Amino acid sequence: MKLVLLKTNLKEGLDIAQRATSENTNLPILKNVLIQSFNNQIKISATNLELAITKFVSGKIIEEGGLTIPGSILLSLINNLSDERINLEHEKGALVVRSDNYEARVQGMNQDEFPIIPQIQSRDYYLKINSGLLRDSLNQVMNATQYSDWRPELNGILFDFKLSNLTLVGTDSFRLAKKVILNSQLESNWGEEKIIIPLKTVQELSKILSDDGLVNIYLDHGQIIFISDEMELISRVIEGQFPDYEAIIPKQFDNELFLDKSGLINGLKLAGIFSGKVNDVRLKINEDKKLMEIYSSNSQLGENKYLLPVRATKSLLETIFNWRYFLDGLKTIQDKDIFVGVNAEDKPVVIKASRDQSLIYLLMPIRL
Repeated sequence: MKLVLLKTNLKEGLDIAQRATSENTNLPILKNVLIQSFNNQIKISATNLELAITKFVSGKIIEEGGLTIPGSILLSLINNLSDERINLEHEKGALVVRSDNYEARVQGMNQDEFPIIPQIQSRDYYLKINSGLLRDSLNQVMNATQYSDWRPELNGILFDFKLSNLTLVGTDSFRLAKKVILNSQLESNWGEEKIIIPLKTVQELSKILSDDGLVNIYLDHGQIIFISDEMELISRVIEGQFPDYEAIIPKQFDNELFLDKSGLINGLKLAGIFSGKVNDVRLKINEDKKLMEIYSSNSQLGENKYLLPVRATKSLLETIFNWRYFLDGLKTIQDKDIFVGVNAEDKPVVIKASRDQSLIYLLMPIRL
């Protein structure tokens, strides 16, 4: 294998592919990336056996071949080279890296020893969506999800596809985020599908999707693959029954609040300084329904009270929330005007933009 690449292209490929590497004492080769060149393509791949990422990079192929080498070592080396033109050559089990004034040999392993990256057998059924839209939508639901040892079905994002829309849902049982992408914003010949994609996969996918272009999504035997012109990401899916999220989300509210997002964010951050161990802050609406009070106290630090203008249909008795969770929901909303739907003080609230109904964030209050 002999290649000539620009440093920028090689670095980007290594940055993306090595997100799938793994520190595994039983399989040290999982720390490696696989560099291959064939059919006028240069591919950089990595896998942790549950997730695999392949990045296609441009360059000149002088001689085809392949080799697997430690990804972090090669990336560190490339990051510190000043020359833009990089030569890579496979010589006696090592990768020789050359530039105008530098040469290094990085010990590698035969590409045949690298784990086989699964491939989707059938691409008859597909879903096509804009890369930037998918990335932004995933970012809006990811922060409602955390790893759970007790409920593995919550360790991912639900892709709920119906003929009218694609709904993305994440939850950790304390909060829930739901994003709806209309059928007019994608192209698909899937039937109705419900797939739980691991959180790790979604996190890495959101980091490598580009601003524009199409992503093709295929399903096959417990696996899902995302393909664009520049990369491929394949992952297992999580088996299990995702919660009935529609049954959890309230459809009507006893009290409807309309607030300025930036003011609410400032109030929560200030209250968070004095919050307790469970990040608790107390919210209530005064009797004239024109002010929200955000209150927190700490026996060692002191107390804090922040007043925020609000339009409310009723006054509101004190309700306690985790301010960090509340803030996570607000950060995903792009509108400056916020709607908060409230029922009883111990029932979940719905947070969303006043004018955008495609994103809903549900939050449970704290019971102290």
